[in-house]
This record gives sequence, C-alpha cells and structure tokens, in this order.
Amino acid sequence: MNPDPYFCTPRGLAQIRARIRQIKEADRPQNVADIEEARAHGDLSENAEYHAAKEKQGLLDAELRTLEDRNSRAQAIDPATLSGDKVVFGATVTVLQDDSDDEVTYQIVGEDEANIKEGTISYKSPLARALIGKEEGDEATFQAPGGARSYEIVEVKFS
Repeated sequence: MNPDPYFCTPRGLAQIRARIRQIKEADRPQNVADIEEARAHGDLSENAEYHAAKEKQGLLDAELRTLEDRNSRAQAIDPATLSGDKVVFGATVTVLQDDSDDEVTYQIVGEDEANIKEGTISYKSPLARALIGKEEGDEATFQAPGGARSYEIVEVKFS
C-alpha cells in the first residue's frame, strides 16, 4: 500500500497488534457465525441480517488490511530512549498559550494514538508540526480553525 514508515510509540504498536488479534480471533469468527445463521433463515435477497453481516465482513476486512499494513511499516519509537532539547516525536511538551496564559502539556505520538483528552496529539497535527524542531523558550505559531494561535514552549521532556 504505502511505502512510508508508520511512526508510533511501543504502546501504539501494541494497540495495533491487539486489534489485529481481536479481529482474527474473535470478530471475524463471530461474523462468519452470524453469516451462517442468517443464511439458515432462507431467502438471501430479502434477508437484512445476512446483508448486515456481509457488510460488517467487508468493514472488518478493510480494517484488518489497514492495520496489517501499518503493522508491517511500523517504526516504534520509545520516548524513554530519547533525550535532548528539541521537540521531536515522542516528546512531552508543556506550552504556554499566549492568548490565555494557560499551561498545557501534550505528548507527540502516532496518528492513531492521539487523544486530546489524554494529552496526546498526532505528530501530523498542525500544533505538533509547529512544535517539532523547537526548544524551550521558543514560540510556535500555527493556523487553527479559529485563526492563528501562538504557544511558548515551557518544557520539553522524554519519558
């Protein structure tokens, strides 16, 4: 599919592999059973259960292909093995919002690991792209949906 590396943390790679196992060992076998049960109900042309189960099969297959592709291209980067002054993938960055003087801390992680409520952002997000390469004391400005936002980098750490 895509020859580019898929960057993630070890936790993110474990989540991908766990989901692959879940699909192969539980979701797909259950789906096959659902299809067989729906087939037993007779006329397939008007059998909503059968059509729903077949649609789910297609969705599971697509998800599995995507996950297996990411797993094959995965480059897990352990933040605990990193150090330095610059913001890079895996760094935990505390920033001061210029407009509100609120301090916020984010860890820069892989695309599928990002969860703003947990304080993780994708390395592909506009904020992360603005932060990467900067150091403590630097200002990072990026274009948010509501307009330009500026942050001062207060701390960069790896854990």
